[in-house]
Order: sequence, then C-alpha cells, then structure tokens
Amino acid sequence: MTEVSFYEYSKLSADEKAALLRRSETDISSFIEKVAPILEAVRTEGDAALARFGRDLDKAAVTEANLKVTEAEFNAAFKLVDDTVIDSIKFGIENIRHFHEEQKPEAMWLKEIRPGAFAGDRFTPIKSVALYVPRGKGSFPSVTMMTSVPAVVAGVPEVAIVTPPAPDGTVDAATLVAARLAGVETVYKVGGAQAVAAVAYGTETVRPALKIVGPGSPWVVAAKRALSGVIDTGLPAGPSEVMILADDTVHGGLAALDLLIEAEHGPDSSAYLVTHSRRVAEEALAALPDHWGKMTEQRVAFSKAVLTGKTGGIVLTSSIEESYAFANAYAPEHLELLSTEPFIHLGHITEAAEILMGTHTPVSIANFSLGPNAVLPTSRWARTFGPLSVTDFVKRSSIGYVTAPAYPEFARHSHNLALYEGFSSHALAVSPLRDTYLKKDA
Repeated sequence: MTEVSFYEYSKLSADEKAALLRRSETDISSFIEKVAPILEAVRTEGDAALARFGRDLDKAAVTEANLKVTEAEFNAAFKLVDDTVIDSIKFGIENIRHFHEEQKPEAMWLKEIRPGAFAGDRFTPIKSVALYVPRGKGSFPSVTMMTSVPAVVAGVPEVAIVTPPAPDGTVDAATLVAARLAGVETVYKVGGAQAVAAVAYGTETVRPALKIVGPGSPWVVAAKRALSGVIDTGLPAGPSEVMILADDTVHGGLAALDLLIEAEHGPDSSAYLVTHSRRVAEEALAALPDHWGKMTEQRVAFSKAVLTGKTGGIVLTSSIEESYAFANAYAPEHLELLSTEPFIHLGHITEAAEILMGTHTPVSIANFSLGPNAVLPTSRWARTFGPLSVTDFVKRSSIGYVTAPAYPEFARHSHNLALYEGFSSHALAVSPLRDTYLKKDA
C-alpha cells in the first residue's frame, strides 16, 4: 500500500510543525531567475517571442498570425462541447453571476459626517483586465467562469483571457464556451510567464492590461512577482490547496473522498485531512486505495505524490481545539468543515479563504457552481487576502464635499494640525486668506 504521510501533531517539534505550513511555491527564487529572460524577450520581441515560447515551452502549433482566438474558433467550440457540459456551464455561470451581482457595491455613497459636510466612496470599473486560465494539468472552463463573470458584472470595458494552447494550437473548447457565455470575446493563445509579460507590456497582438488575475503555476507566480511594478497582479493564487477539518461525527471515508479533490490537481498541490478522531483518520487511510481505484491514472499519480509527500497527508490532533489552531496557522485556500454540526466550528476558524460547511458541500460544488468565487489566495495569503470578487475589478475613489456653513469648523481644526505638523501651505489654504478669495468670487 502507498505510504500516506501521517502526523501526530502533538508529538511534532516546533520545526516539524512549521514544515507542515510550507507550500510548493513558498520558495520561488529559482523560478524568478528562470522567468527573467522570458519576460525580457516578450518585452523586446513581442509576438515573435510569444510564438517561439508557444512552440518551445508549450509544444504548441502557434504562430505570430494565430495568437488570438478567431470568431470561427469560438463558433466551432460550441459544436465540440457536449450539450450536457454546456448546460452545466450555463448553470454555474447563472449562480456565479447572481452571487457577484449581490456583491457589487453601490456606484456611490455619501454620508453627512457633520452638518453640511459629506464624505463617501465612488466605485468605477478598472479599464482593462487580463484573466489567466491555466491548462498545464487539465482544462479549466470553471476558472474562466470564476474570473470572467465578476469582471463583466463589474463593468470592465476591456476583458481578455490568456490561456496556454494545446499541441495543435487550439484553446480548450469548453473554455471558449464559458468565455462567450460569460460575456468575454477576447482570448489569446499564450500561457505561462510569457502570458503575464504579454499583458503587462503589450505586443503587436496582445493589448496591455492594467491588472491580471487568476491562478497559475510557480512560473506564473514568479512572473507576476517580477512584474508587480508594471501590472497589478491581484491576489496571490498559486497551486491548489485544501484542508479537510473533520470531527468525530463523520466517516473517514468521506473525509478521504474530499481530501482527493484538490490533491488531484497536480504534484505541486497541498492537501491535509486534520482530525482529532483516530477512528476518522484510520477510516480515511483505509478508504484511499478504493477511491484511487476509481480515478484516472494521471489523477491518482498526482494525488499520491501530494499525500505521500511533504505538502499533504493526515494530521491527527489531540483535540478539536488543536485542529482549529493548526487550521488557522495553515490559512488554507479551501477549508471544509466536515461535520454534521458545522456551525459549532465556524466561529473558531479565522484564517481561511473559503469555508465550506457540512457533509453536502464538497469543494467540487464550490469550484464549479455554487456561486462564491473559487479563485482564492494560496500560501497562507488568506491571512490578508480574500477570494476574487467584483471589488477586484473596480477601483474606489473617496468623495468629499464641504458646504460653506460647515467650512469654518473644519478649517479651524485643519489649520491647527497643519501648523503642528509644520506644513505652512496646508495651513495657508485654510487661513483667512481663503476667505478673502471667496469673498472676491461671491
């Protein structure tokens, strides 16, 4: 039997506990060095570099002339995708749209802070955004749905998708279907670090964008980090990770089933089952071989690499409180509270990008169709970032308006503080000199 990594948390040293928090992308310094020449080539050579990297790195039949998906390719995609899949894409998009429409902030709000003085916020769409849709270990129309819908709901006027091409130079058909149904018609056949560079700098074909969002490989993460001074790189979304926090009210086989959901994404994923119940842990271990027997060979290989390696396995804690502590220290991308009474645990979790509760809410449903966004911060960034949302596609401007009757009091206090901080021009702007000019204009 494959030896799944198993840890008794209370028996681990401080260093061993810290090691459990590491992800595959924690140290991407080597990738930073490797992406540098790719980024520079795209900056200086444009489409020629994109086509060359498409052929050399993606092993795809792309040329400078076919980097952008055509209308004919969009139309053909609908004939290539089974109607049942199109129906499921429509179902997911409808739910995702409803969720994000509710999330959309008011265009503007103003509140009277004091009599005659008003302050508030105004929200306007970002002018141009690129959406990264990965493909290396599979096809992800779901990522297209999750990134495209909130961008369209936010009203972004220029939305483009960048995604790696297949060996024959095509884009995944379901991804094109999802893009069109979500309202996005611009798709470029470019992935990896070169895609990030393309939308950051722009090329003959690829229009530059102000921001890029979407999950990706360490190559994409490294490129985003290197170009963060050129383009807004959004929330940090890297390789998939999941934590199943199970109490003693569930069967371990169910916990094992959900543990495999994100583990199958690739060997760079992270996946832990955390439980204080030895029964649940042992049942999960016993069930894994049977679950693997029902999966495809590639996904078995990926999930086994994760669960037998250093970024996954089963963690047996000494108490539910210790489970909470580990979950909060880990700050997972996806967290399932696997319990028949999940709400009793919810208040104890403070650090997780997504919290899915109960025995009928597996990550699968959240990834594809529930509505909340499944593009989430990874590598413990859930401590400061939240899921992708409509607000990632809008910018906020503060609004202030002080009326003439309210002005004197604000001027007096501002004058006092300006003098204290040594800013003479600040003070002058709210001195009697202003009143002189206002009287002249009256």
